[in-house]
Amino acid sequence: MAHDDTAITGGEAKADNLLNDLADISIVEIAVVILFAWLTILAARLLIPPLAERAPSRVRLWLLGAVPIIRLLMLTGAVLWIIPIIFNITFQNFLVIAGAASVAIGFAFKDYVSSIIAGIVAVFERPYRPGDWVSIGGDYGEVANVGLRAITIVTPADNVITVPHDRLWKENISNSNDGDRTLMCVADFYVHPDHDARMVREALRDVALTSAYLDYDRPVLVVLSETPFGTHYKVKAYPFEMREQFAFISDLTVRGKEALHDCGARAAMPPASMAVS
Repeated sequence: MAHDDTAITGGEAKADNLLNDLADISIVEIAVVILFAWLTILAARLLIPPLAERAPSRVRLWLLGAVPIIRLLMLTGAVLWIIPIIFNITFQNFLVIAGAASVAIGFAFKDYVSSIIAGIVAVFERPYRPGDWVSIGGDYGEVANVGLRAITIVTPADNVITVPHDRLWKENISNSNDGDRTLMCVADFYVHPDHDARMVREALRDVALTSAYLDYDRPVLVVLSETPFGTHYKVKAYPFEMREQFAFISDLTVRGKEALHDCGARAAMPPASMAVS
């Protein structure tokens, strides 16, 4: 019986030693650390995006990508600073705290923690960055913000979509520019088989080369393939600014149709039942 009492007393002592004495816990220091981390994150969110908008495309993407990294570093630093202030950190206590936290978090916040872990992975693997144009689960748009739990995407229709990071575990993510300053745009044309393919191909290439939106440092390609209902032409080119991609495709389409008319080529309409890529 005495042995059991000793074991209980020892267990209580170990439990008490997990926390530092209240007199040793500096509330002011904790408040200062939290305030400093919060102000730094807020400053990064408020100051860096406006600076990035005024910078060249490549610099803009680099600046926007720094925001989630700064947030992660500040949160990690604040947690690592505060934990020794509150807890008496020893190897044994660390195991006790980590075990209890893992069980509690695992049951109560499984999906939330999964998204946070995926967000940390995303910061280092960088499947998307602020400023990238991505497609996730059928939603396509520009990554406006990379948070700790989720990202926000602004679609061409100006809708803001929040996507949890844990979609990384479940779905493929299509990144159109992957940190580059531009991306490929494709304009599609369907032409009746009875035409001069060489002339049409050159005409469509000239349309792309004379576009005001074209990035002249990137190649222009015109590829074609035969389908049961006609010839499918794809004009592939890069705009000088990613946000002009839809204006660029519209410009290629309008002037491309004019070029086809001048070549005497007739349009071919695919059957509605066929999915066209």
